[in-house]
Amino acid sequence: MTDRYGALDHAARHAQGWLDSLATRRVPARASAEDVVTTLGTELPAGPTPAPEVIDLLAAACEPGLTATPSGRFYGMVIGGSHPAALAADWLVSAWDQPAVLRALSPACAAVEDVTSAWLLDVLGLPPASGVGFVTGATMSIFTCLAAARDAVLSRVDWDVATHGLSGSPRLRVLVGAQRHDTVDLALRYLGLGAPEPVPADDQGRIDPAALEDALAQLPPGAPTIVVLQAGNLHSGAYDPFPAAIDAAHRHGAWVHIDGAFGLFAAASPALSHLTAGYERADSWTTDAHKTLNVPYDCGIAIVADRAALRAAMSLGRMDYFIQSPAGDPMELVPESSRRARAIPVWAVLRALGRDGLAALVEGFHQHARAFAAGLAVIDGATVLNDVVFTQVCASFGADERTASVTARLMADGTTWMTGSRWHGKAVLRVSVSNWSTTGDDVARSLAALRRAAR
Repeated sequence: MTDRYGALDHAARHAQGWLDSLATRRVPARASAEDVVTTLGTELPAGPTPAPEVIDLLAAACEPGLTATPSGRFYGMVIGGSHPAALAADWLVSAWDQPAVLRALSPACAAVEDVTSAWLLDVLGLPPASGVGFVTGATMSIFTCLAAARDAVLSRVDWDVATHGLSGSPRLRVLVGAQRHDTVDLALRYLGLGAPEPVPADDQGRIDPAALEDALAQLPPGAPTIVVLQAGNLHSGAYDPFPAAIDAAHRHGAWVHIDGAFGLFAAASPALSHLTAGYERADSWTTDAHKTLNVPYDCGIAIVADRAALRAAMSLGRMDYFIQSPAGDPMELVPESSRRARAIPVWAVLRALGRDGLAALVEGFHQHARAFAAGLAVIDGATVLNDVVFTQVCASFGADERTASVTARLMADGTTWMTGSRWHGKAVLRVSVSNWSTTGDDVARSLAALRRAAR
């Protein structure tokens, strides 16, 4: 057996041991970063180390410092676990080591990306001719979509960003709900567009369509404008009223982008698709496959209805040493040339689940969230603050100090991980359900830990 295969064999054993531990291990890490550094060592050896030994050292040093984010009892942030089919497919992606850049360079990667893009548009009910790009995560998806939006709305007032840049361009206005995710603001900074203009939202974080209409009416006629809406509020899980908001935006010639990092996949469920009703009339959409779809990290999805606009914003142009295809290449739809074949794990999980399994996955998250809300409601002093429409639950335990204390005791218990946050100026405990492996028993154990912490 060669050193290469020995290292893979050792890695597989360590990976299986890690996965086997998830059912019973504490969720928080047991070791600090400093502890891990000590075990790894800080001196680079002068000579070589056999690859299997390297893998053994890495696993031994890092395992105590790992948080059980793939556990069915992790509800902090929105971090889905890796579905078995997606995880195994991701191993193949690394072994195949294909640059998903040119159709001619890796026909297999391009083919999987074509099929996966069509499946995604189908299950999400989005325009079938849309351009789909596989990027690193939701932030880069927002960046990619808003780059296409920026260039398109400025071209309507005869300004070519690719030629002239932004210096001296007509002012581009971006209107957002007051409770948008901060990554929207970050992407706008990356794009040189500055801070957005907030529009009032209701107590669940849904943008007020009448206020949006008023804000749009106050802009100069024909002003290049982008409106960013939300499918799944960070705290409440609420969805903006898409029909009214999109109508208002389009009446004023605005491009509409929908940030649905975890919430877009409600569209794949017959029981929950009412949440996304009308959203297909937007111009672009963001989602993150490592969240609700449960593929490994590094897989955001950028969708733009006008494929030509996405290609114009992202395409590198002709490269003499590239064998570029008249059919289009994956690199034309994303900011990167060098990238891994991110569509392959997405294809794997969609193929493994099928249409019905995907709907059941999404509906299961919602059912677990409702079970959390019901369990929290009977804990002394606890109040659920949001309407549980999807996968998010926010609760208070009274005064900020008590909520913070309950959260700290819960984390110290180690049974589960739920994130403390602030919403409407108040300390809250936030529960995000997004792991395929979460069971009713996981929910019951986590609620029992919550009751202990609240006592």
